[in-house]
Amino acid sequence: MAEVKEFTLPDLGEGLTEAEVVRWLVEVGEVVAVDQPVVEVETAKAMVEVPCPYAGVVTARYGEEGEELAVGAPLLTVAVGTADEADGSGSGGADRAEAEADGVDAAGGGGAGETSGAVLVGYGTGAPPARRRRVRPAPALATGGGPVNGVASGYGRHAVTPDVPARDGVAGPAPGPVPVISPLVRRLARRNGVELRTLTGSGPGGLVLRADVERAIGASAAPAGPSADAALAPGDAGEVRIALRGVRGVVADKMSRSRREIPEATCWVDVDATELLAARRAMNTAGGPDAPKISLLALLARICAAALARHPELNARVDTEAREIVRLERVHIGFAAQTDRGLVVPVVRDAHERNAESLSEELGRLTGAARAGTLTPGELTGSTFTLNNYGVFGVDGSTPIINHPEAAMLGVGRIVPKPWVHEGELAVRQVTQISLTFDHRVCDGGVAGGFLRYVADCVEQPAVLLRGL
Repeated sequence: MAEVKEFTLPDLGEGLTEAEVVRWLVEVGEVVAVDQPVVEVETAKAMVEVPCPYAGVVTARYGEEGEELAVGAPLLTVAVGTADEADGSGSGGADRAEAEADGVDAAGGGGAGETSGAVLVGYGTGAPPARRRRVRPAPALATGGGPVNGVASGYGRHAVTPDVPARDGVAGPAPGPVPVISPLVRRLARRNGVELRTLTGSGPGGLVLRADVERAIGASAAPAGPSADAALAPGDAGEVRIALRGVRGVVADKMSRSRREIPEATCWVDVDATELLAARRAMNTAGGPDAPKISLLALLARICAAALARHPELNARVDTEAREIVRLERVHIGFAAQTDRGLVVPVVRDAHERNAESLSEELGRLTGAARAGTLTPGELTGSTFTLNNYGVFGVDGSTPIINHPEAAMLGVGRIVPKPWVHEGELAVRQVTQISLTFDHRVCDGGVAGGFLRYVADCVEQPAVLLRGL
């Protein structure tokens, strides 16, 4: 006899509480193997293929493509049992609704079934503790009693309460569960004062989707009058609301926290980068036409790692609860990368142990993965210092917000030819502005100035860096 196991959306990385279903890789009734990817989801940090920890027949999927699911929410259920059931010859997905109606016990993980050997943050190689739950039959939807997405017409575990007969000539919904499966939809409705029981869902069997709630929000904000298409009043510019979700939502939360908690200060200096550009050309020429090219960002990262070795106060974070400054021995340099999905900060680990060629190779790999949206959560967390090259946007300077919980960020502006006094003579040199934004709790201006001055000296005279190598 098959045992139905529920697989919930696992924790996909630090600080991530939800993910959007991008593409289902399996259908209801399909046989899956242990560790087989079953769905592709997009978090605020990366695109991830989620492997299933069980082998068996998929009996239900939860969530449509484009819908957001919370970590811990049901993702799919798998019938795990005998070999003939696993290969599809048994009752499989067709009996899922009947099994639920009969009150089959479903374990939350482990048990007799085969478990995953893959490690994705949130679940690992062993069988998780058993969690037993009694599945009760759900009443049919008011719009019909047919199966929806492979399960009975309560759409998974969420029953739908049909409208009660009219009272005093007015029909109204009965109290009780509402036809919503996504906690994100519930939260959106709650924040905007939308009563879910008053909505007619556009999803399968009357399921209320995010779009239904957003339409209700838009209707409540529409101007009063005989027509919803009436022109805006003179002087009213109108408004467009964009949800803070995904990458933009995470960036907003993190930047707000940084500004609340970190008393940052910024210092900056103009530097002559002519010699650094010449050194880079010499390195790439010496390597030959087939050798990997050294990027300017790699040289700047190497300089930052050397500067942090001299000024370890800036490779730190503040533990506010313990009221302690935590200095970090290893240097993991994050770098700001603008992508189609928004701003992300990939991390080069152990930058202090890498040479310029190794840094250039890793920066190139991470940049490519960032643009493709394939960075893993581990490649986007754990930085101890951030390098921000905002010169690619054609600007000279900036006062960036520190990447919480780090203590400092170095910014580099565009490199442009400018008149400059060089060896006592006026000349045209390649000049840039570098800035250091730092947490004033971990150090005072003297340390920050010393760090920035060392970086500037290495940019202007790369030979200075050789003293510490």
